[in-house]
Amino acid sequence: MEYITLTNSYAMMLVRLVISIAFTWLIIDKLYYAKSHRRDFRFTFMLIPVAIFFIVFFMIFVLEDMKGKTSMGVGIGLFGIFSIMRYRTDTMPVREMTYLFITIALAVVNAVSVEVSLFEVVLTNVVVTLCVWGCERQLKLGATKLIQYDRIELIIPERREELVADLEKRLGVKVKGVSIGAIDFLKDMAMIKITYEGEQADREISNITKLSKSQLTEF
Repeated sequence: MEYITLTNSYAMMLVRLVISIAFTWLIIDKLYYAKSHRRDFRFTFMLIPVAIFFIVFFMIFVLEDMKGKTSMGVGIGLFGIFSIMRYRTDTMPVREMTYLFITIALAVVNAVSVEVSLFEVVLTNVVVTLCVWGCERQLKLGATKLIQYDRIELIIPERREELVADLEKRLGVKVKGVSIGAIDFLKDMAMIKITYEGEQADREISNITKLSKSQLTEF
């Protein structure tokens, strides 16, 4: 009897896992990656929810017979799960942090919904996906480019208009924003990131504004 119960629970888990992976892929591949083209974050966003799903589901399955301890155990487990978002060494941009939270939240919701019908589970995933889609439509991400800039006398705030005018003249694009990164006074060079109107040249480095010495040699 226990074997049959475990088998049924595992089958139910697989169905919800497929739903979780399908909607996570839809959100990350069609909404996030279509704009950002960050393969590193795409890798993280797809795999972490899978691991979270298994942890939460089996944690609930093990604790379901322990009266009075299920909610406490799940609460402590979820606290630990969301704490892993601090494991990174580099600062994660706000947009990427939001997507990470959404994918983890969906994985948790799909895993704990053992007493909820599949229709309600799918409907919940659809609502979250539509919310992300609606917000993405309102978010206008311009194309970005990293540049080694030689006229560092123009990087001061008082000469920002001159900096933008010089960049537009030399690059032939309409500059919408400029961020100052690493500065090398010995070589009279600064690493800057510009946002401009046009197609994205390389989105893999669109969020880098400060480079190490080894990275600087690559440009």
